[in-house]
Amino acid sequence: MSFLSEFREFAVKGNVVDLAVGVIIGAAFGKIVDSLVADIIMPIVGLVFGRLDFSNLYVVLGSIPANVANNLADLKKAGVPVLAYGNFITIVVNFVILAFVIFLMVKQINRLRRKQEEAPATVVPPEDIVLLREIRDSLKRP
Repeated sequence: MSFLSEFREFAVKGNVVDLAVGVIIGAAFGKIVDSLVADIIMPIVGLVFGRLDFSNLYVVLGSIPANVANNLADLKKAGVPVLAYGNFITIVVNFVILAFVIFLMVKQINRLRRKQEEAPATVVPPEDIVLLREIRDSLKRP
């Protein structure tokens, strides 16, 4: 078997395709969570904690040149070393929310699987048993 045909066989297996679909959906879901955190949750958290915007929390580690404004974007653009811990806080919040949502999804899937396993399966008896029962029932009649 050649390398190319072996790779083709590997790539078209169901697990690889399922994984690819999962990665693509996960990336799109990550963008949704980023938007949820940045546009909905962080403004509420900022309001509760005194109008904080975590994305603009930073510590300047070097000297600021005279012609550079003291904001994160301009400091980074000027190459001033900056410890942008607010961005880290935002990413951690994104992760916690994403992990919680995935936990809820897995919990729901497991609950549905348990229900499906607990449901009594309708067992159809073999044809010969059905025939024997019919014969027995017909012999019982007067």
